[in-house]
Amino acid sequence: MNRINALKQKAFEEKDFDGFLIADEANILYFAGFPGAACLLIPRNGENTLYVYGVNYEQAKAEGKGFRVELVKRDENLAAKVAAQVKDFGIKKLAFDMLTFENYRNFAKGLRGKARIKPQNKLVWELRKVKDAEELELMRKAGQLTCEGMKAAYEFIRPGVKEYEAAAEIEYAMRRKGSWSTAFDTIVASGVRSAFPHGGCTDMEIREGDLVVVDIGASYCYYRSDMTRTLVAGKPSEKQKRLYEIVKTAQQKAFQAVKEKAKAKAVDAMARKVIEEAGYGENFVHSLGHGVGLEVHEPPALSPQSKERLTAGNVVTIEPGIYLVGFGGIRIEDTVLVKERGAEKFTNGFYTIEAIG
Repeated sequence: MNRINALKQKAFEEKDFDGFLIADEANILYFAGFPGAACLLIPRNGENTLYVYGVNYEQAKAEGKGFRVELVKRDENLAAKVAAQVKDFGIKKLAFDMLTFENYRNFAKGLRGKARIKPQNKLVWELRKVKDAEELELMRKAGQLTCEGMKAAYEFIRPGVKEYEAAAEIEYAMRRKGSWSTAFDTIVASGVRSAFPHGGCTDMEIREGDLVVVDIGASYCYYRSDMTRTLVAGKPSEKQKRLYEIVKTAQQKAFQAVKEKAKAKAVDAMARKVIEEAGYGENFVHSLGHGVGLEVHEPPALSPQSKERLTAGNVVTIEPGIYLVGFGGIRIEDTVLVKERGAEKFTNGFYTIEAIG
């Protein structure tokens, strides 16, 4: 309920709304602690109501706390049902987080001019970007589980292993230690495919001397982690080792720049400068990082275009990379907590290019 009260403060006291409709799945999970609801209505005056279809109704009653759980029957119109409740609560100015155009139109139609409706997702992100103590403990655990997966990667990857076989071992290791699911589709991209930042995982056989980019994440109590390492199946070449050290230095420099009030684009620039001075600026083809939490990609973004400053409680990735088409790619990534002074890694270790399998 503290999160609900914080939203009420921002929306009702500071912005003068008298109702807030939460329709995005991750936002519902953040406020209600339950992932299977259709929407959540938060009135200034009245009981918070979680609207749930029959398939998740009993679970919502068992797991949701501090809400009235309203069943949405199969033949009921959700927009009309919620609109009727909005009118019953006397809401005249309704904020919402995210709606499809069709849903927006249906809600507006159901309200029939009785309430104004306005997007205010920024208010939700102001809360979600700064993790509370409970969230941070869950994310530390997710980071630990992700490290278990990376340990398995270093032990299992060798010439002759297929990418999907390595992914299976990695995911099994995380699950066996307590991961609820993977945070995203596991990436094990080898050889020339490692030059594709989102190369996925195929039935390609890893060959002697291949670069292998391993990008993995565990999910624990719905909170996620994100970690990438690059290793070589066999003995690395001098060029592979040189590129690896460039990326490793870029990541270290960026990590050292992370602290409260640091400009996100300045942290990006620290890593980008190292790679540019080494002559590979055009081969660093993505932003330095992104926020992580209930979703694997959240604000704030660490990019050259970012206008944000980091805040204590932000959890972000630091993931510089160099990608050479036809040769291979290298990326090193950690999930990092921004603190008042400096930062803390939720993922750590395995800063070597050589597999131990």
